[in-house]
Amino acid sequence: MATIKDIAEKAGVSPATVSRVLNYDPGLSVTDKTKKRIFEAAEDLNYQHKKKSSRSTQKIAILTWYNEQEELDDIYYLSIRLGAENKIHEAGFESQQIGLQQQNLPTSPDFAGMIAIGKFSQNQIKRIKATGLPTTFVDFNTLNYGFDSVTTNFHYPVLQIIDHFQKVGIDDIGILAGQEVTSDQQLRLTDLRYQTFRNILRDRKLLNPDFILKGSFSVESGHQMMTKAIQELGEQLPHAFFAANDALAIGALHALKENHIAVPERVSIIGFNDSTVAKYFSPQLSSVKVDTELMGQKSVELLLDRLDSQRTVPVNLNIGTELVLRESSK
Repeated sequence: MATIKDIAEKAGVSPATVSRVLNYDPGLSVTDKTKKRIFEAAEDLNYQHKKKSSRSTQKIAILTWYNEQEELDDIYYLSIRLGAENKIHEAGFESQQIGLQQQNLPTSPDFAGMIAIGKFSQNQIKRIKATGLPTTFVDFNTLNYGFDSVTTNFHYPVLQIIDHFQKVGIDDIGILAGQEVTSDQQLRLTDLRYQTFRNILRDRKLLNPDFILKGSFSVESGHQMMTKAIQELGEQLPHAFFAANDALAIGALHALKENHIAVPERVSIIGFNDSTVAKYFSPQLSSVKVDTELMGQKSVELLLDRLDSQRTVPVNLNIGTELVLRESSK
């Protein structure tokens, strides 16, 4: 793992600024441009760089559903994008990031293909299909639409988290769940982590509706949800929470600290994604490691395979996970 000093040198800022950004310090006033530079430096220093080959002068488009501010609020997608970009450059192509809000999406012959990162409505998929470009989707299963895709396994890691909490004697378990909607507001998305959590606790007769909190996938939302839970539940506050991403977990940890609630002695928290921030936060965040770099890399590999082989049958590649226990949980 790169040190705070390494990141500071690469980003051109002080170590103190890096530490405060990676800890989502609400009292820090820096520009989004600086934050982005720090996050990208942190991710980049934890990647294994390989020699670039000279394959083509064509570009591969990276289509993102998040805008820049949303990408900073939840660096999961930023990490996928950087992994894809590194693999594209390694293969000898140029990459160009494009937002869905752009009126005209890329087409041939300037672009060889496209990587679409995020969640998309049927209308948005029609727009993508109309480009005629071979496209691989990341974090969205598109087999039914005829596109290759790379996704993450959700059921097993949620089961692992619940089993771990019960193994250390915790049965009152809450969830900080996130809600998503496509950028055109046409499709509200169901989080499989939330569904799995509910199903497992219901089957074990441990489900308590008061312990289910929902918001957006952001640090601010995690802080708001945990603050509300502390105020409303009092002594009935669960002894453990599963947060559906690291941003939610970090916001919740801020709220617990502000209310002088000991972590993990009184409340244990496990996040999801194991983003770079999880390793630098204090206390270090327990989290499910999703290899976002690998997701980005494999999406490019699937695209290159389709370009080389002219394969027409769509493939979904499901990436496994690993539960990483650190200071925020028993």
